[in-house]
Amino acid sequence: MIVAATKSADDTRELAAAMAGLARPGDVLLLAGELGTGKTVFAQGFGRGLGVEEQVTSPTFTLMRTYEGRLTLVHADVYRLDHLQEVVDLALPELLDEGGVAVVEWGDVAAAVLAPDFLEVCLEQGAGDDDRLVTLRATGGRWSSRLRPLAVALDRWLVSDAGGGSAR
Repeated sequence: MIVAATKSADDTRELAAAMAGLARPGDVLLLAGELGTGKTVFAQGFGRGLGVEEQVTSPTFTLMRTYEGRLTLVHADVYRLDHLQEVVDLALPELLDEGGVAVVEWGDVAAAVLAPDFLEVCLEQGAGDDDRLVTLRATGGRWSSRLRPLAVALDRWLVSDAGGGSAR
């Protein structure tokens, strides 16, 4: 587990862009957090880090958008879906087979039907209005094997790492 802290929306975007540098085809990031904690802001930064030039916007009403960059960004929002089967119907695995990376807002509620291998990104309100705590948890081998390089890439934001001590 990695815990990081950001001080603004732009800071959260920069953190996500740094993470995108480690992304590989087929990766899945499941974003979790209350309304207004910055899930779409994170997706915007991740897209920027992948070289997406188009404005990344919330797919709440369209459910899913794709953007071209170094890797195709598949940005989904499953908040409005009532049944897990609807998540399956989005066909994310097929889109990832084509070399994409998925960032799924509210993905924690649909993890059981999405992917057995993912990085959970939990965004929480920090002490100040714009402060966020970002907790990263890897499930499966894809991201687990990259936790150390991820911690190095996020060094300036780290609060603690898997060892539980100070990251600095």
